[in-house]
Amino acid sequence: MTDDGDTAHHLDQAATLWELIARRAALTPHAPALVQAETGRTLSFGELHDRAERVAAGLHGRGIRPGTVVAWQLPTRIDTVLLCAALARIGAVQSPVIPFYRDREVGFALRASRAEHFAVPGTWRGFDHTGMARRLGARGVFEVHDDAALPDGDPAVLPAPPADGTAVRWIYWTSGTTSDPKGVLHTDRSLIAGGSCLAHALRLTPADVGSMAFPYAHIAGPDYTVMLLLYGIPAVLFEKFAMPDALPAYRRHGVTIAGGSTAFYSMFLAEQRKNPGEPVLPTLRLLAGGGAPKPPEIYHAVVRELGCRLTHGYGMTEVPMITMGDPEDTAEHLATTEGRPPAGMSIRITDADGKPLPAGTDGEVRLRGEAVCQGYLGTGRSGGAFDADGYLVTGDLGHLTEDGYLVLTGRSKDVIIRKGENISAKEIEDLLHRLPGVGDAAVIGLPDPERGERVCAVVEQPAGAAPLTLPEVTAYLRAEGLATHKLPEQLELVEALPRNDTLRKVLKYKLREQFS
Repeated sequence: MTDDGDTAHHLDQAATLWELIARRAALTPHAPALVQAETGRTLSFGELHDRAERVAAGLHGRGIRPGTVVAWQLPTRIDTVLLCAALARIGAVQSPVIPFYRDREVGFALRASRAEHFAVPGTWRGFDHTGMARRLGARGVFEVHDDAALPDGDPAVLPAPPADGTAVRWIYWTSGTTSDPKGVLHTDRSLIAGGSCLAHALRLTPADVGSMAFPYAHIAGPDYTVMLLLYGIPAVLFEKFAMPDALPAYRRHGVTIAGGSTAFYSMFLAEQRKNPGEPVLPTLRLLAGGGAPKPPEIYHAVVRELGCRLTHGYGMTEVPMITMGDPEDTAEHLATTEGRPPAGMSIRITDADGKPLPAGTDGEVRLRGEAVCQGYLGTGRSGGAFDADGYLVTGDLGHLTEDGYLVLTGRSKDVIIRKGENISAKEIEDLLHRLPGVGDAAVIGLPDPERGERVCAVVEQPAGAAPLTLPEVTAYLRAEGLATHKLPEQLELVEALPRNDTLRKVLKYKLREQFS
């Protein structure tokens, strides 16, 4: 059986991830923890602990010690979680790499982190990861493609588990879409604090079954793992996620909480619309996620058509969970805000000079709290990433409401400056999502010799929709009350917006390159 919220709040005081694993294994050793969607293989919390200790002993036999840097580029599998837990038992420094990354990003991560060992899945989805590792000159390469491939040993050889939860033991990588990736430095405590925010906000019950349909190497991986450990509930792991192929596994295992990001919400909606009278996932009670803007219309469509709740949050590689909607929040809060921060997370809205602004005033979002990273590999907390008061400078724009909810209005680079006037791309995108014939939309600023920048709307249309025209779009936006100077001057229709391979965020830099 699982535990109540009081137990979970007690567990989130664990100093290290391994301590959290050990405490959960002692409380509910036989409760299921992980289920592989493709094979049905299940691992209990007790098995996770015991098997991870044996893997840790095997890794110790290969020379991996506390502080050894180990990179791994593995899909979302039970064996990946086991390796991650085993490295946490040793106290190694882990550098997870998204499995879709290739030579440029992987080579940079290996060099910058000075990884001494590199775990790969062999050939996965037609790509030879071992060959790439050899090509890049990676050290200590070993394959993890099933449980039998994991190192094994006697836990008696292991030193005591790590006790310091504030030591840097994680290097997560930003996307590197416009330059080289940045290595984000995390501790066990920063990851536990981020996962706790997610876990407590979702109001979990003993009957809940979660799901991981995103790369486990993403910062959302530890977020979700901490949630499972705190509440003792299982999650279904999807090595490959695609609709509608994933639906049978969701149904078979009775998933109650699904999601990942806005793109995932849209995929569930698309499947529901194929058979409006029949619930696409009868056990689903909640869609939850973050990592990308959520138009209010998406929220209302999910509630209306899927018959479940939707809670959206705000997080980033540097701070895995900042705010999260609560299922008990009002519909207005859930549709138009990113939720509230948990205890211990301080959000400051400032002007460009760092001066705090009052509630309701848009400015730059700055963050301070236990879930905030320790800075970046090579530069730490220097280089302008943190201000003089220790707040992380995010580059995101928004405001706090009078009752403490965060509203994001875009990123500083997403502000379009047309004839000296600032225009929020997100404001226009939210309106476009209500227009029939729009499946998804991204608004960008393009260089213009007369205006400085012109407003361009890039629209992905549903299958079978009649092509939209610019006059139709501008007429609709005028009727919605959008100011004339914010109206798009260019409309581009695309079959699919370019997205990344993690949470499927729209890559606006590619759109700017394409249409400039």
